[in-house]
Amino acid sequence: MFVATGASKFDDPVHFPWTIGWQPSYLSEGHAYATYILAQSPSGKVGVLYQNDDFGKDYLRGVTEGLGGNADRMLVYAASYETNDPTVDSQVVAMKAKGVDVFVNTAFPKFAAQAIRKAAEIYWKPLHILCSIGHSVAATLKPAGLDNAEGIVSGFFLKDPTDPQWQDDPDYKDWLAFMNNYYPSGDKADALNVSGPAIAQTFIQVLKQCGDNLTRENVMKQAANLHNFRVPMLLPGISINTSPTDYAPIKQFQLARFDGQRWQLFGSLISGIDL
Repeated sequence: MFVATGASKFDDPVHFPWTIGWQPSYLSEGHAYATYILAQSPSGKVGVLYQNDDFGKDYLRGVTEGLGGNADRMLVYAASYETNDPTVDSQVVAMKAKGVDVFVNTAFPKFAAQAIRKAAEIYWKPLHILCSIGHSVAATLKPAGLDNAEGIVSGFFLKDPTDPQWQDDPDYKDWLAFMNNYYPSGDKADALNVSGPAIAQTFIQVLKQCGDNLTRENVMKQAANLHNFRVPMLLPGISINTSPTDYAPIKQFQLARFDGQRWQLFGSLISGIDL
């Protein structure tokens, strides 16, 4: 329940009625990035770095489908990597060599950081879009070098704990109190330390809706019956909604650009294909 992944197969109540995800799907996120690319760089040459598994292939499929009839013309290179590869340096070098000027980096933090650092080393400055899985300041951008990450665009659905605009926000204060009380050694710049409590609070709501009827069937029924539910640290305007035919609790996010120190949100809420 509320699996910490955006794999599209967790939004499939027909075939997997006992499994439900939580965050926006990677497929949907890829669609949304493609929409942004078409608006910002309609004649661009797109390259996608993706992990060679369901996680990475969802992103690649989302970008490809989102580009629609432009995909054959615009998507010039798709480079995969294995989780046991030492680096993704060769993939990044190849992208530059192929003339890619829109780089969609859908890697996990370790490899995302390597890609950012390598792009800087070879003086390659494409429009760089980084997936939400890899945009943690602590886990990705600091290891990559904050200066190297300047200008990167990514999608957010939770409030970034490093963004000073939230410092007086009640949600942030509640989260900070939680961290100080239960996980004082935790990195408060790591976005994963925001999503964990948010997922747990969603499960608490399910238990509240169950009342005293805690059968397996009723727990799942209530998980598929969340309406405009909000947990602390969701971005303004984003809420959780599910139904018996909709196992995608969160369907929207907002783009942000890294200014060398922090992420700066811009534009309105966007969605992919899950609405």
